[in-house]
Amino acid sequence: MNKPKLLWINVSFFLITFLVAFIGVPYWAFTHGFDDSVIIFAIICFIYCGMSITTGYHRLWSHKTYQAHWSLRLIFALGGAFALQNSILHWCSDHRIHHKHVDNNDVDPYSAKMGFWYSHIGWMLREYQASRYSDYSNVRDIQKDPIVRWQHKYYLLLVLLLNIGIPLAFGLYSGDVIGSLLLVGFLRLVLSHHTTFFINSLAHVWGKQTYTDKNTARDNGFIAFLTFGEGYHNFHHIFENDYRNGIRWWQFDPTKWLIKSCEYLRLTSKLRVSPEDRIAKAKLAMVLKRSQQKLQSHPDAEKLLERLQYEYDTLVNKINEYYAARKQVFAIKKQKLVNDVENSELMKQYQELKVLLAEQQRSWQLFTEKFA
Repeated sequence: MNKPKLLWINVSFFLITFLVAFIGVPYWAFTHGFDDSVIIFAIICFIYCGMSITTGYHRLWSHKTYQAHWSLRLIFALGGAFALQNSILHWCSDHRIHHKHVDNNDVDPYSAKMGFWYSHIGWMLREYQASRYSDYSNVRDIQKDPIVRWQHKYYLLLVLLLNIGIPLAFGLYSGDVIGSLLLVGFLRLVLSHHTTFFINSLAHVWGKQTYTDKNTARDNGFIAFLTFGEGYHNFHHIFENDYRNGIRWWQFDPTKWLIKSCEYLRLTSKLRVSPEDRIAKAKLAMVLKRSQQKLQSHPDAEKLLERLQYEYDTLVNKINEYYAARKQVFAIKKQKLVNDVENSELMKQYQELKVLLAEQQRSWQLFTEKFA
């Protein structure tokens, strides 16, 4: 089978920027050194580019997990051009296809089942699926955004102005033009590219399948650290409309923190979150599946599997009852009948269900830990 033709512009670009970043930068550091201000500014630009992709391209435009003020959208549009990862329109189109057809080698633009190299960068080096390059029928909704249309129209001009202009301007300001071009220009760009590419490659092969095993996506805290919170990828692939990726307070997700912080400044609104009961049941189903697999070879497999199913069914029922009661409590509180609900039978029932759910969760945990 003949491979699609190489895209020599892409091949040359990725190769040259990589060689300059990982040969030219160390050489200049050893022979001349870098000014502290250039290093700090390069880090700031790296964060700006990365967060523009995660907060803007990904969670705002691709998945519409929240709404943003025009000023914030403009900042992300410029940051996305600075990150040089294609226009919002093209990036989001590819990403929506990836989610709809994840791991389908014939359709998914960067299917992990095609191998690490392909999903990381190889899919951009050859003319795979050329028909999708100008088909934006799956992103008609975001084409209504004038900032998206403007960025797409002037994308190449913005790329040149930002990726040459910013490093050059800061170099002239700091008195270290070459150092700025190397760090703010080349190294920042290469690191921004490959940390983002890790989501397509590494986050599909390394980590835990906490919520689903129906696709290759994994949860990995280390990758989350490198990608501003995008590493909780297993969660994201099953709950893609949630503005969070790291849903626990201790999980590293600065993209989530930025979106939530901007809500207080009235720059973001309508933040979407997945129902807690759905999240809990998805995680529970994976524990059940793994426990069933481990019990298959146990001498008392039939008896233990029956007990496992009973514990699972009981816990699911408790989850359903608890969250149904909580929904009622919140609905009444929303109507500002706080005094009434605090002393009502509903609140007493809600508190009892909360205790019963906690007890059943402990029972489930103690039972399943025996087969961990």
